[in-house]
Amino acid sequence: MDISVQDITSVDKEIIVKATRDDLSSKFDKAYKKYQKQIQMPGFRPGHVPLGLVKKRFGKEIEMEEINTYVQEIYEKKIVPEHEPVGETKMLDMVWENDELEVKFQVGKKPEFELTDLEKVEVDKMVHDVTDEEVEEEIERTLERQGNWKETDGEITEECQVTVDAISLDEEGNPVEGEKDEDQKLDLRQEGAKDFRENLVGQKKGDVVKMEIGEEDETDRFEIHVKKVEKMEKAELTDDFVKEQSNGEAKNVDEFKSFIKSKMQEYYDQSAEDMFKQDVIDALTEKHDIEVPEVMQDQILDSYVEYAKQQSGGQLPEDFDFSEYKESMREQAVREGKWAFISEKLQAKFDDIEIKPEDIDEFIGMEAAKYGMSPDQLKGYYAQNPNQLESLRTSIRENKVFDKLNDVVTINELSKDDFSKKREEKQNKDDK
Repeated sequence: MDISVQDITSVDKEIIVKATRDDLSSKFDKAYKKYQKQIQMPGFRPGHVPLGLVKKRFGKEIEMEEINTYVQEIYEKKIVPEHEPVGETKMLDMVWENDELEVKFQVGKKPEFELTDLEKVEVDKMVHDVTDEEVEEEIERTLERQGNWKETDGEITEECQVTVDAISLDEEGNPVEGEKDEDQKLDLRQEGAKDFRENLVGQKKGDVVKMEIGEEDETDRFEIHVKKVEKMEKAELTDDFVKEQSNGEAKNVDEFKSFIKSKMQEYYDQSAEDMFKQDVIDALTEKHDIEVPEVMQDQILDSYVEYAKQQSGGQLPEDFDFSEYKESMREQAVREGKWAFISEKLQAKFDDIEIKPEDIDEFIGMEAAKYGMSPDQLKGYYAQNPNQLESLRTSIRENKVFDKLNDVVTINELSKDDFSKKREEKQNKDDK
């Protein structure tokens, strides 16, 4: 048996395993004797079929089964300890001809790199304290969400909802046959209703309005028949209302304001933390020039396809272009692969990280709340799926890495508005 290695890139290798019948003969002999005892054929007592007949009738299948087992053993006992593959190893080819076996594997190797000076890494972080004005605005939105639309005979305002029949018109202003949308509801408060809002404000139920949307060759023409006009009647801010909306945590209006403020602050704090983590990942992946093994990229891309399938109810469209989709996601896959290696280095650097039982309880509590489960239900899931425990511990460990980074990297604290403006400018720049 011979194993040779060829470098494809600094992190991709092709490993070739060669073997002959002499290397495999002892395995073949044991397999033949095992099957000889099991095979039943007419004219022979069970377990007494001649070995030559077993080889003649079933030799190819028996030998291929043993070859597959042999290849798996070589991979696990020789290749894995020696090369420590990362990603999902690919078997490129396996040939058994003229009593000679040749198997080709493509394996990934961990890239060699040093962590950058973390103190020189700069990351923006949003810092926002919820104001009383924001609380009042949120309460108004809550009252509106819990309110009801009431029909009115008055003029249409920007705050109205209207029900209309929309008839498409040709360039001469004549109705287009078959192009009539009946009973369309338009909430004029929405940004997407801007063109309708400009044409309908001031009109009343029963009015007919002709309007155009678009410019030049892209112009669409409509005749709008107003059938119903409604105004929002907000819910009333009472003690009973606030008890219901807070699940009993607030008993009066003042307590409700405190409750809302607390929930809003939690939201902003969590959003700031999530964006900080994402920005740290972006900053560190940009700082490190790391090659990601092809097999690892493909493994990550396959996980994206699987996720897309789940999002589509378990079945992708028949015309789904796997190659195009994977290529469009490859940059993201490379970034994810780079972060996996960087995170591993960081965990080794911060070697004082310790996962305590209370860390696990806290993490399970947060995850349970996210999925609408009780902590005991989630603990039961992990008890039945012990293989998921390491994934849980990895998530906790990575969270602790971010806690460390929060103290090490240079953080530029920005207000909510400044943070949003800077983020938007960066997005516009990336889109160009």
